[in-house]
Amino acid sequence: MRKLVVQQWVTVDNIAAEEDGGLSFVSVEPFSEKSDPAFKAAVMGFIDSVDTMILGANTYTQTKDYWPNAEDQGEYGEKLNNLTKFVASSKLDDAPWGGFPAATVTRDPVATILELKERPGRDIWLWGSLTLMRSLLAAGVVDEVRMLVCPETRGKGTRVFEDRHDLKVIEFTSYGNGLALQHYEITK
Repeated sequence: MRKLVVQQWVTVDNIAAEEDGGLSFVSVEPFSEKSDPAFKAAVMGFIDSVDTMILGANTYTQTKDYWPNAEDQGEYGEKLNNLTKFVASSKLDDAPWGGFPAATVTRDPVATILELKERPGRDIWLWGSLTLMRSLLAAGVVDEVRMLVCPETRGKGTRVFEDRHDLKVIEFTSYGNGLALQHYEITK
């Protein structure tokens, strides 16, 4: 069965969005000439493990104009743009993605994810989308959480977890660029 894997960029103090909603703490560019090869390999390995992406409406709106035109993101951008995409929204009717296939809008992301998990394929990636992530955690459909931990703190902002969740470590890796990957299974 396919898994739903959440991936979030976070600070050491568990902030996934600054008070203004920004992500200025994400200062690592995985695809430049300065990239840590091990980190780049991990990021590419992850994108090769998924074939479907779920986004909330806000994350979709923030990214839909950049990523379809992100030629500077190379092979990673190409793979990301070619993923099957779903956007959870009660307001959007369509979700174009530049010259790539449009995302499918779902009004019921839990039902969509449960259906996708039953289909053959690679894992499903929830990209950002903190509000959606929390509702999917509450519904019990999230299987794993990958946190890309930046070596900074913010003190205030939106934390990844608001509620209690029991986690089991799958992987913990630090990279030469200062980032750490914390990968957990959600235990039921």
